Amino acid sequence: MTRYNASILGLAAALLGSSAFTSRAAEPTLPAIDGAAVLEHTKLLASDAFEGRAPGTKGEELTVAYLIDRLKAIGLQPGHPDGSWIQKVPLVGTTVKGSPALTFRKGAEERRLAWRDDYVAWTKRTRERVAVDAAEVVFVGYGVQAQEFRWDDYKGVDLRGKTMVVLVGDPPLPDPKRPADLDPAAFGGSAMTYYGRWTYKYEMGAKLGAAAVLIVHETEPAGYPFAVVQGKTAEQFDLETKDGNAGRAAVEGWITLDQAKALFAMAGQDWGALKQRAVTREFAPVSLGVTASVALDNTIRQVPSANVAAKIESGDPALRDE
Repeated sequence: MTRYNASILGLAAALLGSSAFTSRAAEPTLPAIDGAAVLEHTKLLASDAFEGRAPGTKGEELTVAYLIDRLKAIGLQPGHPDGSWIQKVPLVGTTVKGSPALTFRKGAEERRLAWRDDYVAWTKRTRERVAVDAAEVVFVGYGVQAQEFRWDDYKGVDLRGKTMVVLVGDPPLPDPKRPADLDPAAFGGSAMTYYGRWTYKYEMGAKLGAAAVLIVHETEPAGYPFAVVQGKTAEQFDLETKDGNAGRAAVEGWITLDQAKALFAMAGQDWGALKQRAVTREFAPVSLGVTASVALDNTIRQVPSANVAAKIESGDPALRDE
């Protein structure tokens, strides 16, 4: 996975200008951050020689070796319990083959969404083929269940075997005192809470037994254009699990805003009106009277990856083993 611990990297950045680490018994004395040194290390790690540092590549091997070398140089010790620098992380890499279409149907009417241009999808299940066949499509608003905000977008709906369509981000509740601003007392105001993250939407779909979870992409609440989402058509990595992630929805993905509006029109629903209703506590899931079908054929490979772990031993014998 090569998720190099952020605190270690931050400390390394602070110390890279120095080849030694000094400390008093109670607290370390750190040198000032050397901006030029940080830039040089960043340029090296971002160079073509490191190939993007992706898991299972030569670039990852170079990155791991480089980090270990620098952590040694600044006086840190191996941080893994077995005395090494490396925590082994077994990953599974999944790549969708070809350009499968996603099909919405309502009676004799059919709408086919093009791979990558109209939608992107993948599976977290370690399966060479996953399929959703004529699964009822249900709109669940922002897909949030948050007792602390008295919010439940699901209200007893049965999503088992169905396709869940959900908005990205938190419900944008206006501030009662300043309607042009977001309410700071609900969902973090202008900040995004975890309820707004795409990972949360997929987790809720899995929890409620959905066959597929499709997030409607909108650039402003997502914080990035659809071109970023299209990058997920490349190989996707996940931790290797005993059950092969059988508990996840078979299909996870995104659809463009234009295709979402077309889907709602196909269902005889007004996109703007339903989206506005979703920003209320009274919202309840809406079955669109449309089915969704898609099949993903996948190339799967096991990828041995690694985390790099380092530690600074306390100068206080009483605290050293905590």
